[in-house]
This record gives sequence, C-alpha cells and structure tokens, in this order.
Amino acid sequence: MVLAPYASDPDRSRGREFALESASARGPRSAFQRDRDRIIHSIAFRRLRHKTQVFVAPDGDHYRVRLTHSLEVAQIGRVIARALGLNEDLTEALCLAHDIGHPPFGHAGEDALQAALADHGGFDHNANTLRVLMRLDSPYIEHDGLNLTWDTLEGLAKHNGPITRVPWALAELDAAFPLDLHSHASLEAQVAAISDDIAYDNHDIDDGLRAGFLTLDHLLELPALAEQWYAIEARFPAAPRDRLLRELVRGQIGAMVNDVLAETRARITASGVDSADAVRAVGHTICGFSATMRGQERVLKNFMYARLYLHPEQVAAADAARDVIARLYAAYAADPALLPVTWQAQLPGSDPARARMIADYIAGMTDRFAIEQFTRLTGESPRGLRNV
Repeated sequence: MVLAPYASDPDRSRGREFALESASARGPRSAFQRDRDRIIHSIAFRRLRHKTQVFVAPDGDHYRVRLTHSLEVAQIGRVIARALGLNEDLTEALCLAHDIGHPPFGHAGEDALQAALADHGGFDHNANTLRVLMRLDSPYIEHDGLNLTWDTLEGLAKHNGPITRVPWALAELDAAFPLDLHSHASLEAQVAAISDDIAYDNHDIDDGLRAGFLTLDHLLELPALAEQWYAIEARFPAAPRDRLLRELVRGQIGAMVNDVLAETRARITASGVDSADAVRAVGHTICGFSATMRGQERVLKNFMYARLYLHPEQVAAADAARDVIARLYAAYAADPALLPVTWQAQLPGSDPARARMIADYIAGMTDRFAIEQFTRLTGESPRGLRNV
C-alpha cells in the first residue's frame, strides 16, 4: 500500500532509545511492525485479559475486558488508517498498547493508587503505560523495556493531545528519551484515540444491555439512536430483538467511522499538511468527529454516565475495588516483606521511589490476582466487587 505524504514512515522514524539491536532484527519487518509484535508478545499485554473494562472482575465470558477492548480498538483503527492512507502497523501498535498502564479494576483502581501516591507524585494510567513499556516489562538482555520506536512512544504519550501537565513518570521517561510532549502527535495516534472512543461508546452499550443495566427504552431516549433503531426495525421487521440490537451497535460504529473519515479528509485538505512533521506542527487535532457527530457523541457519553457508569451497582463495585487497592497498598507499604522476593530485592530504601515501586507491583496485577492477594493478606473475601 502506498502511504499518504502525511503518514508516518518507519524508514524516517526517530529510532529507539537503545540503538544497539539492529543487527539482531528477526525477519523482514518494518520498525512499526516490530513494535506491534513486541506489544502482542509482552506480559503486560497478556494481563489485559483479566483487567476491568466496564464491569469489575466480570464472571460472564461474554463481557469485554481490557484485552478484547484493545483488539476492537485496533480493528477500528486499521479501517480508518487504511482509508486515510496512514501507516496501519503504527496505528495498530498504538491501539493495542493504549490501555496497558491500567491497574486492576479500571478507573476505580487508578483512583485508589492516585490517592495512595498523593504525596509522591500521584498515579496516571497513561504515563504508566509508558513506564511499563519503557522500563518495567523487560524481556531483553541488553536494555530495560521493549525499546519501542520514538513514534510509538510519542503516540502513546500524546494520543489525546499535547501534554501540558507532565506527571512524574512521564517526566522521567521524557528526560531519558524526549518525546516532544508539548506538540500534537501523528495522525496514526489521533486515529487510535478516536477509535478508542468509537469502540467504548458502542461496545459499552452492548455490555450494558447484556448486564441489564440498559434497556431498549433507555436507548430510545437518544434521538440519533432512536432514528437508527426505527430504520433497522423497518428493514428487518421479523428479526429477533437481540439481533436488531446488535445491528444497532454495528450501525452506530459504521456511522461514526464514516463521519470521522469525511471530517478528517476535509481537515487534511484545509490544513494543507504534507508530512508527518507538518501534522505535529499544525497546532490542532486533525482527526475527529464533525460538529454534529461530536454533539451526538457527547450526549451519548452523558447518557452512559447517568445510566451505566454511575449506576448504583457500578458505584458500589467501584467503592469495593478502591478499598481493595487501598488496603493492598497500605499492607505492602507497612510490611514490604509481604511483596514477592524479587520485588523486595529491588525495593528502594526511601520514598518517593519506594512508594512508586509498590504501586508498580499493584498496577501490574489483574483483577483476579488482586482479589487473591487481598484475601491472602487480610483473610477476607471482598464483597460487592462483581455485579455481573
């Protein structure tokens, strides 16, 4: 495939932090393909299969978790990238890795770690993604981390836009391998960000319906969804309701993707960008929804917060999850001998480095491992965590 002039080119990458492994390249892969493959083969990526997406520690096999969400984001991202002539491998790598820094129990777990580290710089899942990939997940002999390209790391750091308030983890990494945090990222990174929105906006509807927190009547409160629903009903009058609902979700994804493509093409033309560097220098986000779709998406998000994310059962589960993480942190901080021997051996003698390493250990846990460790350390079985 011929790349558009504003696409990221692996042959023009700014390279890797540790430039000592080019002679050991395995197979005929581009730099971005190697990044994607390193992410897929990483331990951190595998752990996503047991980390919360919407529902905490779900028992049901059909609910999404961070791993399945990341795969769905990657599918949407590749479609958009191909249609725009962007680098699909870089886009896929960014989509697959964007949630690697999430602790157990999703945003509830992040809130608990942020509180625990309040006096030590706090905790941010996006900065933690970079910390995991650049320092913690270290399968190679010559260096720490996965040693991904500058382009992938930059995109992960800035996929939601320039960083004006740099958390400590990202500041440390940026000092070692500068990522130009105050500029916009590549179009591939912008595609990854919008693909994340499209995926969770719609797949959370699917999971909410499956769990019974959302109903069709709820969805019909939204004019855009109601219009699609009545059109689908008219087209397939004899189809079972469960299939009609899945068609509604697919149709909404398609509508959002097509809107992004049309709007982004218009912005590319208007901005006149003709290189990846020009994309970074243009001063605003190029890939995004139209004003109409952006308004509809904002209404949908508000609806999802009211009906699903802040549902009383969800709030209760989040409270229970925060308690688990807070008590795990307190236990390890009070008695580091409770940590695995390998972590004890590396534990710094004083804060903030000591507190941050304890948080590293907890953030790497899956939901179920955190529950197991909580039960082992306290003798209690956490209540109210699972609500589906």
